[in-house]
Amino acid sequence: MTMAAAAVVARGAGARAATAAALRGGCGTAARGRPCAGPARPLCTAPGTAPDMKRYLWERYREAKRSTEELVPSIMSNLLNPDAIFSNNEMSLSDIEIYGFDYDYTLVFYSKHLHTLIFNAARDLLINEHRYPAEIRKYEYDPNFAIRGLHYDVQRAVLMKIDAFHYIQLGTVYRGLSVVPDEEVIEMYEGSHVPLEQMSDFYGKSSHGNTMKQFMDIFSLPEMTLLSCVNEYFLKNNIDYEPVHLYKDVKDSIRDVHIKGIMYRAIEADIEKYICYAEQTRAVLAKLADHGKKMFLITNSPSSFVDKGMSYIVGKDWRDLFDVVIVQAEKPNFFNDKRRPFRKMNEKGVLLWDKIHKLQKGQIYKQDLTLKHGWRTGAIIPELRSELKIMNTEQYIQTMTWLQTLTGLLEQMQVHRDAESQLVLQEWKKERKEMREMTKSFFNAQFGSLFRTDQNPTYFLRRLSRFADIYMASLSCLLNYDVSHTFYPRRTPLQHELPAWSERPPTFGTPLLQEAQAK
Repeated sequence: MTMAAAAVVARGAGARAATAAALRGGCGTAARGRPCAGPARPLCTAPGTAPDMKRYLWERYREAKRSTEELVPSIMSNLLNPDAIFSNNEMSLSDIEIYGFDYDYTLVFYSKHLHTLIFNAARDLLINEHRYPAEIRKYEYDPNFAIRGLHYDVQRAVLMKIDAFHYIQLGTVYRGLSVVPDEEVIEMYEGSHVPLEQMSDFYGKSSHGNTMKQFMDIFSLPEMTLLSCVNEYFLKNNIDYEPVHLYKDVKDSIRDVHIKGIMYRAIEADIEKYICYAEQTRAVLAKLADHGKKMFLITNSPSSFVDKGMSYIVGKDWRDLFDVVIVQAEKPNFFNDKRRPFRKMNEKGVLLWDKIHKLQKGQIYKQDLTLKHGWRTGAIIPELRSELKIMNTEQYIQTMTWLQTLTGLLEQMQVHRDAESQLVLQEWKKERKEMREMTKSFFNAQFGSLFRTDQNPTYFLRRLSRFADIYMASLSCLLNYDVSHTFYPRRTPLQHELPAWSERPPTFGTPLLQEAQAK
């Protein structure tokens, strides 16, 4: 678990610790098998009677609620920094002598207009080249519909969010623009678990019979939305169609927006509309250059496009900051395909034929070279900043703290099996379900957080943890750290561990013997 995903858990640990006494009916030490310092509190005034059990449960509920409310101000005084860098692995910047940068959404950030451009262009290609009904032109891009990291079942034409353990988050399965009822999802997949053989490969590709495609790239947001809109049109108009063909046609249309130069020409024609000026990009590059770091830029984009963008945000002399520039790299194959040697490119973007023996500063190259070195990876996740700001709000902290406390209360009080107690527990479960839906809508009404399902890390975060040693919201976060800074991942407790060594207070989420014994 990474810090972004664990932050609320860590806070919740404090919440659970603070409310443990209320939930235990005494001090917190009895839960770990040590005698309680204070007198034991009776479970009810007349044990075994239903009205008294009901009163007892609601008393515990109110005590836990009060303790949670008292805890919130202390949490609010220890908010998360949206400009921080988070680590999955221990890594020292002093060991890094060479920095490589992607172009899109690393050095350059785009405005909200870009995804609308991609959506509209791909939609028009579906109509004009793939002969889709002209009526789909009525659909417009909704930037609030999808999030990155979602999976798309190509054969069933449904979009969904899956956690790190291949479980579907119920309530996040969409056919077209409408949510699929939980009962239908469970019937469709014979449960909520997606077998490994149906999942896409490590790079999110659907191949070898796999039916699930994962959308990891920021550029995939218009693709997911267009898929959902066209599905919606066919469903609303009772048009019989083959979902596999639709997926391929939308994928090809999105691809053509890039490879036919539609996107590149539009951005170059109105660069101020589509590219967000970022003066801190130059500051980061200058800082690294001043400390003697080598730098290279590697991108799938064409040379002229990169030159105009970098000239806009960094300056005409941007190439002086880089030792090597590699364009049209065709990543991710760039990193493992030995068959395509580098080619030098002149100032006009014309490929030269001479053999490349070494890479020279100031030159631009196309194609690739297999990388056999142990590269350390840093990921830029723009959504991280907005999610952290949401997590820092008082409403979110109050909701999450109480949600975790209520979950602990349910876990402990489930030992009371009488009918009256079970009715109370059902009310708590209903409240918990409503609160889970509320926390999801804090981030995205349809799919929730990029990093977390109800309780588990998302499949996106699982891949991020494997790919990236560190991750941050933007490149400018590097300005907050010395070039010799060491990043240490925070050790978070496993389910079977007591976090006595943690800087956070312990939780009370483990089953407690005294509740079972009392029953």
